[in-house]
Amino acid sequence: MPVGSQRGRQDTLFNIISGLLSPDEGRVLLDGTDITNQPGRISYMLQKDLLFAYRTVEDNVILPLLLRGMKKKEARLQAAPLFEPFGLEGTQKKYPSQLSGGMRQRAALLRTYLFSQDVALLDEPFSALDTLTRSAIHKWYLDVMEKIRLSTLFITHDIDEAILLSDRIYLLCGSPGTIAGEIVIREPKPRREDFNLTPAFLEYKKTVLSMLRDT
Repeated sequence: MPVGSQRGRQDTLFNIISGLLSPDEGRVLLDGTDITNQPGRISYMLQKDLLFAYRTVEDNVILPLLLRGMKKKEARLQAAPLFEPFGLEGTQKKYPSQLSGGMRQRAALLRTYLFSQDVALLDEPFSALDTLTRSAIHKWYLDVMEKIRLSTLFITHDIDEAILLSDRIYLLCGSPGTIAGEIVIREPKPRREDFNLTPAFLEYKKTVLSMLRDT
């Protein structure tokens, strides 16, 4: 999970990983396979949910399957079992305007998952939510990640969010952007609900702040 102050550098990194931009040097490897300049191998979820207002939630989330040529009926059948673990059961025939901000982000993440079930890039997906909604969706995110086992690279500028959700934190700083540090979060999963109130959490936060000051 990159944390840092270089918004443009983080965008560039994600665009390179997703195959939308060519790196000046180096390669992007996925399970040992070179996927440099190969869009479509890794899914990418932006800050906004980008749900189509005229499509139902069900038809929004199956878009990646339709783009691959799957018939709508088959795509709906494939997506159907995922609505419950994503906390979206009962929303299939609703429209985005009928959902809360948190539910819209859940739908966007399900759509991202259907694009690629190996690795997903999440670009500050919860930054627009209010504090209470973010707290609830953080818990949901940790729960659903345990169920679907999706590897994610998650950009955030919120240190608490990074510590709470991550297995590893990478600090991206400077221009050009460089990895200034790595912190491994050793709190076991599933994480205790009050993890953000523990001395261990505070120590992780002190470490991140110290490393950011030194860059």
